[in-house]
Amino acid sequence: MAETFDISLDSLAGRSVAPQTFATSDAFATPNGATFFLETFGCQMNDHDSEKVAGVLLSRGYRQVESPDAASLVLYNTCSIREKAAQKVFSRLGEYRTKQAAGQIIGVLGCVAQQEGQDIFQRAPWVSLVCGSASYSKLPELLSQLEAGNQRVTGLDTDTEETFETPLTRRDHPWRAYLTIIEGCDKACAYCVVPFTRGPERSRASDSVLREVRELVDLGYSEVQLLGQTVNSYADPSARKMRFSDLLLAVADVPGIRRVRFTTSHPRDFGSDIVSALVAQPRLCNHVHLPVQSGSTRILHAMTRTYTREEYLEKIAMLRGAKREIAITTDVIVGFPGETEDDFRETLSLLEEVRYDSLFSFKYSPRPNTPSLSMPDAISEDEKSRRLTVLQETQREIQSQRNAILVGSTFELLVSGKSRRENQWSGHTACHRVVNFASQERALLGTYVQVRVTGAGPNSLVGEQV
Repeated sequence: MAETFDISLDSLAGRSVAPQTFATSDAFATPNGATFFLETFGCQMNDHDSEKVAGVLLSRGYRQVESPDAASLVLYNTCSIREKAAQKVFSRLGEYRTKQAAGQIIGVLGCVAQQEGQDIFQRAPWVSLVCGSASYSKLPELLSQLEAGNQRVTGLDTDTEETFETPLTRRDHPWRAYLTIIEGCDKACAYCVVPFTRGPERSRASDSVLREVRELVDLGYSEVQLLGQTVNSYADPSARKMRFSDLLLAVADVPGIRRVRFTTSHPRDFGSDIVSALVAQPRLCNHVHLPVQSGSTRILHAMTRTYTREEYLEKIAMLRGAKREIAITTDVIVGFPGETEDDFRETLSLLEEVRYDSLFSFKYSPRPNTPSLSMPDAISEDEKSRRLTVLQETQREIQSQRNAILVGSTFELLVSGKSRRENQWSGHTACHRVVNFASQERALLGTYVQVRVTGAGPNSLVGEQV
């Protein structure tokens, strides 16, 4: 039922954001005609990190190209949260063992860079740069070393307050802007490599966040998304001492802002003050991503998730009891070491009880430097695959039922896609549902429209402009 939308940002009509220009400083010794290729793996935080990296490179006079073969600098911004993601990066690096062009510089950024460190130079001696996300503020210095001919350059700090400030950010999305407000994680879940790759939690000062929001409005953005591995654990380090809910309301109050999103929340720090803010301020999108990971208290304890099934359901009850309809999405891991069939059934029963609007589901993936590596009772890959299939089929049916209820409803959409089919468009509701809709209008991209839902599938809605 859903139509696929596939258009490049360069071809978008009706773009409302002023183009960003970058002046090259004469102090930089950037090679003449320097070009870069940047490939990003992973989450929205990695996407935003790549915007920062691209901004630094453009400011130094580099030009971005679409192919690694055409680049003098090839960068891979990496994710290590799942084993397959890390394998994909080393597969990319392996391709350069024989085809690397003379003088071409190869760099590994992000979580795999932090996780593997200087060992990457041993596995792939043709790599010259290894830099974790906490060191992006030092990129100008690291690039200067590369441009001077250094063959082994690293930036591997994790506990630094300079994480959030990079000289320039190149915005890739024409209408939604990302802002990282908290970096790292202190939760130490047994399966998670993030505390090791991104370091401890460091929050950005509220004044700095609000200043960037105002700058984004000046660029033409009306929707912002606040990012953090545990975004609701935000603790303002400035004298204002804003709570996360206070910051949400302050961002929504910036003139010109129409929508505020945030991800990802941790259940431990999710309180009634956040729900009250969502109810009180309609510019805060009525969508909460609240990862549960398992429906079994026994497995949650083994994961060191710091809450029980019952405590998690209390958070859900707060959201479901709000005076405003709030969409709830989640993450689930199947096949964690020691997960029995009964444990898995508890996860299925949690899906039926909560009835999530969507979920991201994964097979457990053993990661370096995590406590779960030494846990007994590993689940076979075949069994993990079976459980994942059952879980996804269960959720697909729930989503079909929940979306069917919305037929006849009218939503405001931010239009972000145009189909190759004539008069067909797509956009997101405030509650983060995708709606494909028909309209005779010619220039809708980047605008807000009212759409009535006429049909529903498990993953998207179909409608027509009102």
